[in-house]
Amino acid sequence: ANKIWTFMLAVVAYEHNVPFYVASPFTTLDVNLENGDCIEIEERPAQEMIDTSRAPKDMRVWNPAFDVTPAKYITGIITEKGIIEKGEDGTFDVAAFVKKHS
Repeated sequence: ANKIWTFMLAVVAYEHNVPFYVASPFTTLDVNLENGDCIEIEERPAQEMIDTSRAPKDMRVWNPAFDVTPAKYITGIITEKGIIEKGEDGTFDVAAFVKKHS
């Protein structure tokens, strides 16, 4: 998971053959999750969007705090301890990286 709009930027980079790296503090890498589908998306209050725009006050709003970018769009994950690169299967072995650098 990363800041909102990371997914959109990653897709655009992918479609234009531009490498896309995610920056992540080492301490936020979660080795207990099987994959990004297991991440619960925190939702911010709808009023944050409505109060800062000209949207109708009764408009339905989804205001996620972050999004999850599928591994297929990410070239690597940069941490202060190094870069996590994809394995041959196209996934990131975050647990092995954390174990090696802990």
